Amino acid sequence: MTVGEICNREVIVIQRDGTTLEAAKLMRQYHVGAVIVIEKQNDRQIPIGIVTDRDLVVEVLAPELDNAVITVGDIMSPEIFTIQENTATYEAIEYMRRKTIRRLPVVDESGELVGIFTLDDVLELLAAELQDLAKLVRYEQRKEMRHRP
Repeated sequence: MTVGEICNREVIVIQRDGTTLEAAKLMRQYHVGAVIVIEKQNDRQIPIGIVTDRDLVVEVLAPELDNAVITVGDIMSPEIFTIQENTATYEAIEYMRRKTIRRLPVVDESGELVGIFTLDDVLELLAAELQDLAKLVRYEQRKEMRHRP
């Protein structure tokens, strides 16, 4: 299974000059913990940064800065890690672990943003896999009980 098969294709984005107040409103409106900062290049959305709810708290709210003036470009993470949509899910999980990140923008071959792969996606996938294994165990137990009373 690839990242592109399970990632969320509805990514909340903002441009570099958007304010942190706008970013916070987007997070609230769409119930997400991060927005991807994009740059438009030839009608393509290229991810250039990420701003999380924690970034807003630590960088803007705690020091009591004006969130209507500070832009997401001012506080976004300077280095953004992305992953190709055809990457195996296991590889993406390993990459997230190595980079100690919870959110990973997914891009196509041209570098355009096509989705986001998050820790929540990983947990949902693992829960489904564990549920399938539990069903298998129950099935095998019932099968043995029928054949060996």
